[in-house]
Amino acid sequence: MSDLRRDPITDRWIIVATDAPKTPADFERETHVRDRGTCPFCPGNEGMTPPEIAAVRPDGAAPNTSGWSLRIIPNKFPALRIEGGFDRTGDGIYDLMNGVGAHEVIIETPDHAKDLADLTEAEIEQVLWAYQRRSLDLRGDRRLRYLLIFKNYGETAGASLVHAHSQLIALPIVPKRVNEELRRADEYFEFRERCVFCDLIRQELEDRDRVVFETPEFLCFAPFASRFPFELWIMPKTHAADFGQIAQAQIRDLARMMRMTLRQVKRTLHDPSYNFLVHTSPVFDHIREEYHWHIEMMPRLTRVAGFEWGSGFYINPTPPEEAARILRQSSAS
Repeated sequence: MSDLRRDPITDRWIIVATDAPKTPADFERETHVRDRGTCPFCPGNEGMTPPEIAAVRPDGAAPNTSGWSLRIIPNKFPALRIEGGFDRTGDGIYDLMNGVGAHEVIIETPDHAKDLADLTEAEIEQVLWAYQRRSLDLRGDRRLRYLLIFKNYGETAGASLVHAHSQLIALPIVPKRVNEELRRADEYFEFRERCVFCDLIRQELEDRDRVVFETPEFLCFAPFASRFPFELWIMPKTHAADFGQIAQAQIRDLARMMRMTLRQVKRTLHDPSYNFLVHTSPVFDHIREEYHWHIEMMPRLTRVAGFEWGSGFYINPTPPEEAARILRQSSAS
């Protein structure tokens, strides 16, 4: 019989199939075509992108030329634009405003053949530094309320270019999903005077059934109410609401954790498409200290269909305990 499990962070219920759970061999394998063609993110093609916002250039090369190890550019087709004002208006019961915000692309490596999972710890650390620096810079714009850092890997996950990159979108409103987490965190803190995420970490460390990797600063685990097979969360053990305030030692440790996790997912699940997102406190006059920043990673092994869209329930064919066991076992082999 399947389990109905409640997510303690969002109060969402998940259906977890416990009879005959699916293993990595049961999911359809993808092929990621890395034909270089004319890739705008490759060195030598800098003129095909908007002028760079920032770059890491070990040899001191001129901006918008080759010789970089990481490059940050505006998205050529942005979801939101930094120029202009909101111009909030109403049309009967409908509200609308201008699409003000920012949309940036972090090109993670000059090597077209590599993805984030293939990079060294030092190279991943460089990517994380870019996330933090752009996050801190954009929060100076008082129009922006939330900074979403995310990566789409593979066509199924929504990536339109195969060259390794991630994105940052600065929003003038706080996303609904984050507001749900904030409300739950506030309610939990008011009732128990503790962080719900910190309690979740303590529970996972005590049970250990869903833990995949642990480092001095971070925990990687399959959440109890996983929406997707092999969904993983990476969370700092020390309470912190804001990703932008991460310390240098933590970034180094997070780079190690990200490399282990990404390589394990790529190896065990046969290089699936995936999304990961950095969930952090909104940009307000003060940080929401009841919150706890974290990274959510979702391999795209199944498709969301009519039942999920119609009910709001997710059906997960692989219990998180089994997913964590498979990933741990593969790591040890």
